[in-house]
Amino acid sequence: MKMLVILAMAACLWVGALWAVTGAEPQGIANASAAGGQAAGSALATIDYQQHVHTILAAKCLSCHSAERRSGGLSLAAYADALEGGRSGAAVRPGDSAGSLLVKRITGEVAPPMPLGRPALSAGEIAAIRLWIDEGARETITSAAAKPKWEAPLALERPAAPDVVWRDWTTPVDRFVAMYLSEHGGSEPELIGDAAFARRAYLDIWGLLPPPDDLHAFVADRTPDKRPALVQRLLADDDRYAEHWISFWNDLLRNDEGVNYYSETSSRKSISPWLLSALTTNAPYNRFVEQLLNPATPDDPDGFLIGVNWRGVVNASQTPAMQAAQNSAQIFIGINLKCNSCHDSFISKWKLKDAYGLASFFGEDERLRLYRCDVAQDDYATPAFLFPQLNRVPSSASLPDRRRTVAAIFTDSRNGRMPRTMVNRMWHRLLGRGMVENPDDMDAVPWSPALLDWLASDFVDRGYDLKRLMATIVSSKSYQMRAVPRMGEQPRGYVFRGPEVRRLTAEQFGDAIGAITGDWNVYQPPAPSPQRGAAGPPPGRYTREWQTPASSLARALGRPIRDQVFSTRNTVATTLQALELVNGERLSNWLLRGARNMLGELPPAPTALFVTPINSRGGRADQAAPRNDPVAFDIDVAGAKRLWLIVQDANSTAIDKAQAVWARGELVGANGAVTTLKDLAPLDESGLRVASGPVVPVVIDGETFPSAVRVKTPSRLVYEISGRGFTRLRGVAGLENVSNLAQGETILGRFLIFGTEPDMDRLVPPTPGTPMPPGPRLSTATQVVDRVYWYALGRAPSADERAIALDALADSNRPGRISAEGLADLLWAVMMKPEFQLIY
Repeated sequence: MKMLVILAMAACLWVGALWAVTGAEPQGIANASAAGGQAAGSALATIDYQQHVHTILAAKCLSCHSAERRSGGLSLAAYADALEGGRSGAAVRPGDSAGSLLVKRITGEVAPPMPLGRPALSAGEIAAIRLWIDEGARETITSAAAKPKWEAPLALERPAAPDVVWRDWTTPVDRFVAMYLSEHGGSEPELIGDAAFARRAYLDIWGLLPPPDDLHAFVADRTPDKRPALVQRLLADDDRYAEHWISFWNDLLRNDEGVNYYSETSSRKSISPWLLSALTTNAPYNRFVEQLLNPATPDDPDGFLIGVNWRGVVNASQTPAMQAAQNSAQIFIGINLKCNSCHDSFISKWKLKDAYGLASFFGEDERLRLYRCDVAQDDYATPAFLFPQLNRVPSSASLPDRRRTVAAIFTDSRNGRMPRTMVNRMWHRLLGRGMVENPDDMDAVPWSPALLDWLASDFVDRGYDLKRLMATIVSSKSYQMRAVPRMGEQPRGYVFRGPEVRRLTAEQFGDAIGAITGDWNVYQPPAPSPQRGAAGPPPGRYTREWQTPASSLARALGRPIRDQVFSTRNTVATTLQALELVNGERLSNWLLRGARNMLGELPPAPTALFVTPINSRGGRADQAAPRNDPVAFDIDVAGAKRLWLIVQDANSTAIDKAQAVWARGELVGANGAVTTLKDLAPLDESGLRVASGPVVPVVIDGETFPSAVRVKTPSRLVYEISGRGFTRLRGVAGLENVSNLAQGETILGRFLIFGTEPDMDRLVPPTPGTPMPPGPRLSTATQVVDRVYWYALGRAPSADERAIALDALADSNRPGRISAEGLADLLWAVMMKPEFQLIY
């Protein structure tokens, strides 16, 4: 055998040399096309890539398809490049020359014929390339035949579901998964119990833990189809579903509450009202995408295309049009264009001009000048989609027509990538890993292409119904398999064995505290501009974690700042998380408040004696100066021992320019004597704003106030007035120097005065009503322990756990009473368990 190999190699080298010198074809090449793909599986090939094929490609093709130029995204400079293909897909299909795009181009079967504008390849050269492909496109004549390159299809075809493998795995999803598992050596897997399923489903659909009473009822239910019925009941609650899944979409769409980005052109604009409505009404996904890409009415979400416009001069790859192209491609069709928004990508087939072609649909001008690495090029792009077969020409060059056109392309029924990408994102979110591992790279190979295409086809056929897609997945046996921990990639690649263990998100963690303790976050609606004689700001309301600005705890637990698209969150435990969970003031205060609330010991928040909003916005130079009318106050302080003067920020974009003042502040005694506020020293002066240089009279909206206390924003001043006989406090609250605000800059906040110590988390008391009904009043320590364990962990405490918990709850200073501090400690200890923080 060894001698045969040597002789074959020698013969190949000889005929190759003869061909190179004389131009004569090696015997058999001329008839290669007749051989078809019959030689692909043979032990030896007769065509050597380096000797016969690369010489042709180097001489005839590299002027356009070098590693540097990559016309059409295709390089033919090296063997691996030839197999990788270009923007149009694989150029070479091993064993199938007739189906290979390279052959179709060089023969002229597919236009334009190649080499473009140069002499065509000879019949012998074409025959050599054909035979090389039909013999398996090997790297050497002794190499194994090349494996066909995976090509993510564009069109969507609904595959037939395989036969039933295991008796109870009868749905199409389960039949695909059962076939896959059996082919990978698996037997029918065990499913999780009822309590674990309920916890998983509640957290995935509502983002909330199952209330103990609901959990007990579900476990006790003997109805055979109770699991699908639970899924349907959870999905029927539009509000709780929407208020959980809005965080998923906020991550993707770069939408956030409490984070603002000032820009001289257009500042960030929230799309939360539209997004919440779209989720609540279960808007069809194709319509959802269409409105994001073509916001045609005042109610549509134009904030998505506005994006984040950075201050000053920015890199050409970060203009609003380029951001719109990057975000839409990444989110909706799983293509990352960030690299090739600056230069041709080094890791994918996408080129600089591809990014600019897509961006041209979103730019103010139809023609966009290309910038390579921020250097202007003598080249321009016009609207062109990433997949030429879907491209459409806008009816006019107007921006509305271009947006309308690109929205129609993304939602085109021929664009199978859009539903595939959404299905993969949903599977990733619900099971911890997508069928395509990276949800932003839908060119990669899924572990089950057939299952992905079936789900995507069903999604389209059912009217792009996101809730129905979720129900299909969550009701499947595949979702109900026992969770497996991620231990890194297996030596021979990923094999699906079940859902992965997942961490609670920051929002789920915060909402769990609210649900268990009944002490929720408070959302304060934006304050209207202050007007003389107007009522105070609107009351707050209890809300879920998503709607409040991210705290240090939420940031540590993974809530992103959303200045870019976040398809996934980093779930690796960090030192910062440990510090925040162990020593963080936010969690410590919240658990103590919650404990007091559970025991009925949380006093109502005091009402402010005075409250008025701050609301000032900068305008263009040709507009009138921004106004912030000062608001006068005259309040009764006769019963107060201390006064708290508070300035609260409410997500200003120019917080450094928020120069708040308590002007003309005067305390009046019973005999009419006046003491100016400026002459009193606060207990803590850290809230004072000290101006450099001589003190000048404060001017608010053109009115001069010679006596004023300048304060920071935010700030908290406390004045001791006990025994001073003061009966009234009067003055003016406002901002100075608001004319310094530039276009797009805002100052938003509130001035508040209290006569009793305020609850800094409840400065404006919320209206009644919480996201989940409050639990029953707890009167015994046993009831408290049971509630904490059943709500947090979905189970009863063990005997040892119960004994330790009861000991922690005992109040040594009040025998027979429950200690709020002890309950806070118990809550913390339970919430530090992996059993609480992980979804199994």
